[in-house]
Amino acid sequence: MNSIGLSGLVLILIVALLVFGPSKLPELGRAFGKTLREFKNATQGLVDDEDSDMKEKRKDVK
Repeated sequence: MNSIGLSGLVLILIVALLVFGPSKLPELGRAFGKTLREFKNATQGLVDDEDSDMKEKRKDVK
């Protein structure tokens, strides 16, 4: 399946503007940004935990 592309993105933005109105869009953008940031931080913590576990296993093998 192909990516959305510029025309699809513009269409989505126009529909969002019609549904939510111009006053709600900045609030929705901030909420989406916060959610994305929290998700990124949570997944980074999982990756860091995996890296530390692998380092401990390597020490045990040596």
